[in-house]
Amino acid sequence: GPNAEPLVDRCEQGSVQYFRWTGSKWDLRQRFYPFGRNSDSIASMNFIKGEVSLAFSSLSGDQVVFSLYRFPDSGERLYGQTKTFEPFPGGADIFARSMRNKAFFIANSERISLRYSTTADIRWEKEVHYPLRHLVVNGKFDRILALDDNGDLHLYSLSDPHPEAGFRAFFARIWYEGQDSPQFIWQSSGGSSDDFEPKLSLIPLIVGSLKGTFYALLFALPIALLAAIYTSQFLSPELKRVIKPGIEIMASLPSVVLGFLAALWLAPLIEDRIPSVILICIGVPATAVLFGYLWNLLPIRFRILIPKGWEFIVFLPVMIIVCYLGWHLGPLFEQVAFRLQDPSTGQTVADFRLWWESFAGSQFQQRNSLVVGFMMGFAVIPIIYTIADDALSAVPKALTSASLALGASRWQTTARIVLPSAAAGIFSAFMIGLGRAVGETMIVVMATGNTPIMDMDIFSGMRTLSANIAVELPEAPQDGTLYRTLFLGAFVLFVLTFTVNTVAEVLRHRLRERYKVVG
Repeated sequence: GPNAEPLVDRCEQGSVQYFRWTGSKWDLRQRFYPFGRNSDSIASMNFIKGEVSLAFSSLSGDQVVFSLYRFPDSGERLYGQTKTFEPFPGGADIFARSMRNKAFFIANSERISLRYSTTADIRWEKEVHYPLRHLVVNGKFDRILALDDNGDLHLYSLSDPHPEAGFRAFFARIWYEGQDSPQFIWQSSGGSSDDFEPKLSLIPLIVGSLKGTFYALLFALPIALLAAIYTSQFLSPELKRVIKPGIEIMASLPSVVLGFLAALWLAPLIEDRIPSVILICIGVPATAVLFGYLWNLLPIRFRILIPKGWEFIVFLPVMIIVCYLGWHLGPLFEQVAFRLQDPSTGQTVADFRLWWESFAGSQFQQRNSLVVGFMMGFAVIPIIYTIADDALSAVPKALTSASLALGASRWQTTARIVLPSAAAGIFSAFMIGLGRAVGETMIVVMATGNTPIMDMDIFSGMRTLSANIAVELPEAPQDGTLYRTLFLGAFVLFVLTFTVNTVAEVLRHRLRERYKVVG
C-alpha cells in the first residue's frame, strides 16, 4: 500500500491477500481470486491513482478492477470487483498509471492500451513494432515514454483532456470507488482527498428538474385552472376587471424574492406544522365541494338574495374559518395520527418528522420539495391562470347562451360546453406553465438543499439542471471537463423543453381540430 497501512500480496496460486496493520501485527482481512480459482495466473497487479483500486491483468488478456468498499452484509471495507474491461490480446505484463486521474496503460511486446478505470473505457490502443520493456507517463498526462529491449526510448504525445467524460459517465450507472453498487451520482468536487474521482451523472439533475416541476404543477395547476374557470364563468364582470390584473401582476415578482421568502420565511414556518398543512390541503377542497352541494340544496328564494357572480361572499368566510381551524388543529392531529417510539429515549412521542423518517426511510429536510412546490407554484399560477382564462373567455357566447336556454345549469354548461371548446388553450396554458417551472433557477437554488438525489420524496431536496448551472459555473475552470459538462446540461435542458413543447403543440393542434366551432 502507499502508506504501508494496507498490504496486498500476490500469491503463486492466482490469489491475492489483503492485510491491514493493527498496531502490533499484520491482520489478514481478505483472500480473493481476481480471475477465479481455476483461471489463469495474474500477469500484472498495480494500484490506480488514489490507491483505492487495483487493476489486474491475466496471462490470457482478461482485465478487471477491484476496489475497496464496505460490504453491506458485514460492514467491512474489503476488495470487490467493480470493473471488467475488454480482453487485451496476448495478455499484459507492463503497467503504467497516470498521476493525474484514474487512467492507466497496459502493454506487452506488441501493443499499448490506454484505459480509464471509472468508466471501464478503452481510450486508445496502438500496436508497436519493437520489443517493449517499460512504460512511464508524465505528471501532466500528455507524454508517454517507452523503453524497448535494445535500450532505445520512444516518446509519444498524448491528448486526452477529458477521460472522465462520455455517454456512460453522463447517463449510465457507474460503480465509483467507495460505493457498494453502480449508481447515478453527481459530485463535481471532493476537496483534497486523493481517492476522489469526478462523478458527473446528469440523471440526478434530470430527476431533480422533473421532481421540482411535478410538485410545482401539483400545487399550481388546480388553483390556476379553477380560478380561471370561476373568474371567466361565474364571477361578476366588474370584479373580474379588478381580480384578473391583480393575479397577473403576481408574475412580475422576481424569482430571487420568492426564493428568499421560501428559504427564510416559508420553510421555517411549516417545518413543524406539516400536520396543519395536511389538514388545510384536505379540508379546503372537501369544504368547497360540500358547500357547493349544500348551496344547491337551498331553495331558490334564498339563493337569489346573493347577486349572480357574488356567491363567493358567502363562501369566503367559510374557507377562512376552515384554514384557521386546520392550522390550529394540526398539533392535535399530530398527537393522534403521528405517534411512534423515539429510538433515542424509548418513549412514545408525537413527532411528524420522526414519524416520516421512520415511515419513508428518508430524512426530513427543512428546505424540501413541498416548500419549492408552494413557492414555485406561486410563480407559475399567474401564467397558467392568464392563458386559461383567456381561452375560456374566448368561447362564443352563443354556445353558452344556447346551453343555458335549454335548461343546463352554469356548471353543466361549463363542464360540457366551455371546457371542451377551450381545451386547446387550457392545454397550452399547462405546457407554458410546465416550461416556466422546468427552467426556474433562483427559487430552487434558495429553497432546497441543492442535493442531487434520485428520490421523489416530498420532504427531501433536489438539484435541477438550471440550478446546477447557476451553482457550479462560477467555479468551473474554462474549457475544463466540468465547464463542458455544464454546457451539456444546458443542452439537455433545451432538448427536454423543446421536446415537451413540440409534443404539446401537436396535441394542442389535435385538440383544436377536435373541438373547433364551426360557424
